[in-house]
Amino acid sequence: MSATSINTLLENWHNRSEREKFSHEYTVRLTAHEQAKIAALAEMFPGMDEAQIVRDLIASALTELEAGMPYVAGNRVISEDEQGDPIYEDAGLTPRFLELTRKHLQDIEERKD
Repeated sequence: MSATSINTLLENWHNRSEREKFSHEYTVRLTAHEQAKIAALAEMFPGMDEAQIVRDLIASALTELEAGMPYVAGNRVISEDEQGDPIYEDAGLTPRFLELTRKHLQDIEERKD
C-alpha cells in the first residue's frame, strides 16, 4: 500500500470515523508475525478492534490494487484528449474487475432484500 493510503488509514483509526454496516464474514489464517502486528495496531488504537483493523487493511489493499492495475490500450477509440489525440479503451484487467465487482455487488444486494 502507498504511504498516502496508509496515512489516511491511520488518520481514520485515530479519529475513529464512522463505520458502515458490514454483511459478510470471512475466516482468514494469519502467521504469528501478522497476528502480532494486528494486535499491536489494536493496542495503539484502542477504539479499534482487531476485526476492524483487518477489514480496513483489506479495504485499503483492494483500493490500492484497483488503482495499480495497469492501463492496456485496446484497439477501439473511445474518446479524444484535449489535443485531439485518440484515447483507446482499456483492454487490461481493470474493466473486467469493475464489471465483475458490479455483478457481485448486485447479487449481494439482491440477496439482502
